[in-house]
Amino acid sequence: MQNIGFIGLGRMGAGMALNMLKKNGALSVYDAHEGAMRPLVEAGAVACKSPAEMAKSCELIFMCLPYAPEVRTAIFGDGGIAQAKPDGLTVVDTTTLDRTDALKFADETKALGITYWDCPISGMPFRAKDGTLTVMFGGADDAFEMVKPYLEQVGTSVIHCGPVGTGQAMKALNNIIYNVNIAALAEVLPLTVAVGLDPEQVAEIVMSGSSRSFASEYFVPRMLDGLFDTDFTLSAAYKDIVNVERMAEDTGAALPVVDAMVGSYKAAIEAGYGDEPKSAMLKVYEEALGVKFRRPGKA
Repeated sequence: MQNIGFIGLGRMGAGMALNMLKKNGALSVYDAHEGAMRPLVEAGAVACKSPAEMAKSCELIFMCLPYAPEVRTAIFGDGGIAQAKPDGLTVVDTTTLDRTDALKFADETKALGITYWDCPISGMPFRAKDGTLTVMFGGADDAFEMVKPYLEQVGTSVIHCGPVGTGQAMKALNNIIYNVNIAALAEVLPLTVAVGLDPEQVAEIVMSGSSRSFASEYFVPRMLDGLFDTDFTLSAAYKDIVNVERMAEDTGAALPVVDAMVGSYKAAIEAGYGDEPKSAMLKVYEEALGVKFRRPGKA
């Protein structure tokens, strides 16, 4: 066991940090919003005033932040990790980033004696709370063996994807396949209503038949109930698309199905649904056909 810390106690990070605290017995925590630390402190964690303060006492720090700018601030900003001048510190960043950002952070921290590995996660907040996330580590073999016991405290599927940057690549490609699933549902479900099928019967089929997927199991019940405010937003998740588009450009890959999905994604954002979850793509096709894929009374 090392002295470990956790930066970023949002929808995903809070559950992850709590699991690490329970299984290690000790944990230092930091979040820019002081209130986010309160539940962890009440459970026994030690609150830090800044990432720099955490870096003075911890050998291993996990991060789960919204975007690359927050990661840069936590490491290099005022009160950031780098200000503590930690020699030999390891940072495992579970933030979902562009692959090129992860590579930049690894290069920039190396010069400061800090080791940076990317380690994005997949799963909903309830899986973060349950400790059942899918974890994708990008880093050296010996580093993976060192951090694996901690990653297994937050995930049931822990995969070493390769060197730094490959965790982000794996996460982005996984999410793109998921996005294609959601876009297909959004496009086809309004058509089922337009041709006279019962939405609840359609839902039963797509959640049990050959089209069954995690996307259908998770989102179709929410679509039926008109719930478009309980998940990560289209705008917030757009970074996965950027990540894959850059990889396709770098490799010369043709992605016609992905391109079609991106069209649906962008159409939903342009229609004003950027602050709603990916399932809001459904509304674009509902409006085009003048129908609603809803249970009775939910339209």
